[in-house]
Amino acid sequence: MKEHARQARAENRIIGLVPTMGALHRGHLALVHRAKQQCSPVIASLFVNPKQFGPKEDFAKYPRNFESDVEKFSAAGIDSLFAPDPDEMYPPVFHTYVTVEALSDRLEGRSRPGHFRGVTTVVMKLLQIVQPHFAYFGRKDAQQARIIMQMVRDLNLDSEIVVCPIIREADGLALSSRNAYLAADERRAATVLHRALTAAREELSAGVRDTLQLRTVLQRVLNSEPLAAMDYAEIVDADTFEPVARVARPCYVLLAVFFGKTRLIDNLYIEPAGPGAHEDFVYHL
Repeated sequence: MKEHARQARAENRIIGLVPTMGALHRGHLALVHRAKQQCSPVIASLFVNPKQFGPKEDFAKYPRNFESDVEKFSAAGIDSLFAPDPDEMYPPVFHTYVTVEALSDRLEGRSRPGHFRGVTTVVMKLLQIVQPHFAYFGRKDAQQARIIMQMVRDLNLDSEIVVCPIIREADGLALSSRNAYLAADERRAATVLHRALTAAREELSAGVRDTLQLRTVLQRVLNSEPLAAMDYAEIVDADTFEPVARVARPCYVLLAVFFGKTRLIDNLYIEPAGPGAHEDFVYHL
């Protein structure tokens, strides 16, 4: 893989990387499509990273559909697939980890201790191996994307991180490989995530800026679904991921909710509208 990447750079080609853990859905393929608009070659990685799973998490049962994933990547038009074995990425004497402090300690980091250390370590390795000019991530994992951008900036890496929109089902559920875990009744219940975010967006559009009021709306909608068990519902600054009292700058509305044993996340991104716009903010679901 490294030799392939060196050759592409020697030919002044623009390398794009789409990192995945497989179990592909339309969200992953949308990242490939975006990469193909900017890059050639487009390289996808497929690696279920053991370092980002906690001891009680779902590493062993995480969906693995290698042959199907290869077919989907091929149909999407990638140029190369990098699918290393765990022993190749983490040999027995592996002792080095990358940690982005502060940003990694809250929200997902609080709920999943050690998760982001595993994410940043594997992404660093992928960026070093593939040497992409651009690497593509989905906005559904908003905190992850922000942490990776911080790592790239702090360590003066040559790759640019491109964060792409959330891809959703017709009923609003954000696409996720973990959706496959949901039983039929849980799948129906999971649409409450989108309903809660939509309710928050409607409040914001009506002029509500107080985040206590917005969190009350989120909690009311989530509590209306008996199968939903909320982990957190927060409104945070989009740069620091610290809670804010009022929406006055770019922010995220972040949700993490259990449906049975399956934990799903989703978000609404709020950014100031451009000059001449009729609204103060634009809301991205």
